[in-house]
Amino acid sequence: MPSEIKDIALAPDGRLKIAWVKEHCDLLRTLEKEFSETKPFAGKKIALSVHLEAKTAYLCLCLAAGGAEMYVTGSNPLSTQDDVAAALVDAGLEVHAVYGCSEEEYNRHIRAVLSPGPNIIIDDGGDLVPMMHTKLTDLIPGVIGGCEETTTGIIRLEAMDREGKLRFPMVKVNNAQCKHFFDNRYGTGQSVWDGINRTTNLIVAGKTVVVAGYGWCGKGVAMRAKGLGAQVVVTEIDPVKAIEAVMDGFTVCPMKEAAKLGDFFVTVTGCDKVIDEEDFLEMKDGAILCNAGHFDCEIDMAGLRKIAGNGKPLRHNITGYTLPNGRTLAVLGEGRLVNLACGDGHPAEIMDMSFAIQALSAKYLIEHGSELKEKLIDVPEEVDRDVAEKKLKFLGVEIDQLTPEQEAYLNNSNV
Repeated sequence: MPSEIKDIALAPDGRLKIAWVKEHCDLLRTLEKEFSETKPFAGKKIALSVHLEAKTAYLCLCLAAGGAEMYVTGSNPLSTQDDVAAALVDAGLEVHAVYGCSEEEYNRHIRAVLSPGPNIIIDDGGDLVPMMHTKLTDLIPGVIGGCEETTTGIIRLEAMDREGKLRFPMVKVNNAQCKHFFDNRYGTGQSVWDGINRTTNLIVAGKTVVVAGYGWCGKGVAMRAKGLGAQVVVTEIDPVKAIEAVMDGFTVCPMKEAAKLGDFFVTVTGCDKVIDEEDFLEMKDGAILCNAGHFDCEIDMAGLRKIAGNGKPLRHNITGYTLPNGRTLAVLGEGRLVNLACGDGHPAEIMDMSFAIQALSAKYLIEHGSELKEKLIDVPEEVDRDVAEKKLKFLGVEIDQLTPEQEAYLNNSNV
């Protein structure tokens, strides 16, 4: 099947983006060299659905260097960068992704990368795996296993596993320490505000930012908002996380109260209708809403259009919705992932760690997939530790090592 992209002539710009990323991804460069020599994926097909921008492209090239046949699509219509997609096709990979594609086109792209019969699946948010289990079941016997990048995707996988529907092993990449500690917290924190700031060109200092959800991503968003000089309000459903937010110095209250306070709203929950019709009607005139969760359901866009119509463009990637009470709300990136719909996603050095975990997890599946009994697999501790040790080395940082006496002390149950 031929690739489906916008324009192959865009490839030179995409190559420049990928080259810049490569220069700042020490771990992936090391893996690319290793894979080029050892070819761990020789003869294997990998279907990948991840936000298709330069960091993802470099991961694809690393896997291809390891011998994989790559079938690539994006995991969000507004995060695909057409020049990057073109650069991958120019490099010999099969790509099905176009910025701003329709839902029908998006689903066609998902099917297209699965149709060749992948041995490994790399998913972001859980679009590939459900389609494989519902519409392409005849291809499941050829799947060794897969990797899931996000919290949202793991939630979907856990539901499938509880219901006994998951038919091949999936590695929970998001749960690796070198992923969620850094990608979710520091990566999301920086890239969300990069997307908001470049899109709105408005000051954050002195304003009130409402962060819905205080998981690792929410912590990062709140921390960066505080650093930019905002007053931060957190909404939560988990009492433990709510206490943590309080002790981190933030105001905590229900969304119904927070709706009256916010100048900026950022949803980071993985849940549906976190901000709903009642909340919209309580908000200030000019309030800015955006989503940093995987799917565009956290802000109830259908409910907003129901009471305010389809809206009108206020600026590139900003749509204004005028409510029956005369107030106007501004939604960024159509309620999709703001850091990718309105920006370039996480910093390269952060994704270097996350994608190193992805690549090594895929290699682990090739080497050990036939031995795995469980369907949901943690990233092996040795992979997590290896990535951390290598990253420290590239950062020029040394740490202490236990002496034999200290190891004996810690392992002595009589102490």
